[in-house]
Amino acid sequence: MSDTYIAAIDQGTTSSRCIIFGADGRIVAVDQREHRQIFPRPGWVEHDAAEIWSVVRAVVAGALDRAGLRREQIRALGITNQRETTVLWDRHTGVPVHNAIVWQDTRTDALCRELGGNVGQDRFRVETGLPLASYFAGPKIRWLLDHVEGLRERAERGDILFGTMESWVVWNLTGGPDGGVHVTDVTNASRTMLMNLETLDWDDRILRAMDVPRSLLAEIRSSAEVYGTAKGVLEGVPVASALGDQQAALFGQTCFEPGEAKSTYGTGSFLLINTGPRIVQSHHGLLSTVGYRLGKDAPVYALEGSIAVTGSLVQWMRDQMGLIATAAEIETLALTVEDNGGAYFVPAFSGLFAPYWRSDARGVIAGLTAYVNKGHIARAVLEATAWQTREVVDAMERDSGVELATLKVDGGMTANNLLMQTIADVLDAPVARPFVAETTALGAAYAAGLAVGYWPDLDSLRANWHRAAEWTSRMDEATRERGYRNWRKAVDRTMDWVEESDARPRAR
Repeated sequence: MSDTYIAAIDQGTTSSRCIIFGADGRIVAVDQREHRQIFPRPGWVEHDAAEIWSVVRAVVAGALDRAGLRREQIRALGITNQRETTVLWDRHTGVPVHNAIVWQDTRTDALCRELGGNVGQDRFRVETGLPLASYFAGPKIRWLLDHVEGLRERAERGDILFGTMESWVVWNLTGGPDGGVHVTDVTNASRTMLMNLETLDWDDRILRAMDVPRSLLAEIRSSAEVYGTAKGVLEGVPVASALGDQQAALFGQTCFEPGEAKSTYGTGSFLLINTGPRIVQSHHGLLSTVGYRLGKDAPVYALEGSIAVTGSLVQWMRDQMGLIATAAEIETLALTVEDNGGAYFVPAFSGLFAPYWRSDARGVIAGLTAYVNKGHIARAVLEATAWQTREVVDAMERDSGVELATLKVDGGMTANNLLMQTIADVLDAPVARPFVAETTALGAAYAAGLAVGYWPDLDSLRANWHRAAEWTSRMDEATRERGYRNWRKAVDRTMDWVEESDARPRAR
């Protein structure tokens, strides 16, 4: 096994990567490329799915080249992906019918209110574990069917396929129009608002309510099994796993037991806690979701707190405001001051996700005085991620009845030591970063390796996890609670900003 490896494609919100791992879970090679972010209107976010597929092919070839490996040395390939981002394409040509609608996009706000009817946001929560919100894929499908001319008729003829990004990538990897496999896994299917958590199948009652033809939908499979074999650069390599990015990180962090939790800090941030074989319905604004399913084993469920904007706020400071030249500079700038100077930044650019689920909210900077400088704003940007984490952890503890002992963290933002210390401060709990911080791709690799016998069992994966750094709280209780009160006041100011007439979708 020493001369064979597992590859993982991590198709993310801002870029795609291919990472090759060895048997010890260490990274052998990485190739990464960004793709465009398309903003047609305020609150609308799109990607070019064809561009993404082109980037995916390039990074796979690039990682092989960097590692100096032949495709015969790759035992299996796993996929992890930005979840909820929705693409529809022609099954005969492979051409997308429209730009992919990204998970952050808010154009379906009015449609979600319409679908809620007299019941409201919780109409489908018992079956799906999800509130009616623009975040999820089901309403995005409906919007496309209603707004792209002739699309519904093509869909009803069976000419159109729907997928979140792992379906799009797997279909293209395995042949596209020439025999491509149209599948999704239980973790991604659980984020469409169309799958029943109990049956792990598409829910016909919800499909009728959403007016989504079943013929669009992929076959739902487990997270770790061979779906087919790759064509092209990885010709003949088994495509053997798919997990939504946050569930992949849960798996990569080896959170295999109920009560184990992780938080991934990327474009957004997502905290998941393993709830085992039990579906825990949240009463505090969290999501019930599938954590993973290995082969024919019973599914493992999770509670999730989803935060829309964390790393993308730093990117916004760089690209839109020009206050920093690189993302890493946010820490340097924040360290020029001792605190936030009284300023709080709530980045509700696409509304508020957990625990509020308020699509009418928009971002605010509160507490400004003439004293505040760009260093204070930089610190407020980092603190926004920490306070949002605190809100989710509080909700998770109320739902689960378990106090957080340690938070395992991963993702690109964990390189920011000031941020990690700030999170430990506001949680009053240790924050641990593993040696391999790219646990999203690692989780997909682990699942693919299990599917083909590269790793024998979960214990062998646990043996690969090693702590690289840990932060503990240095903040006194009075300071922590005063900051939290001020944060909550700032959050209150974001709400009721968008009126229903502002959010109503219009034909393109």
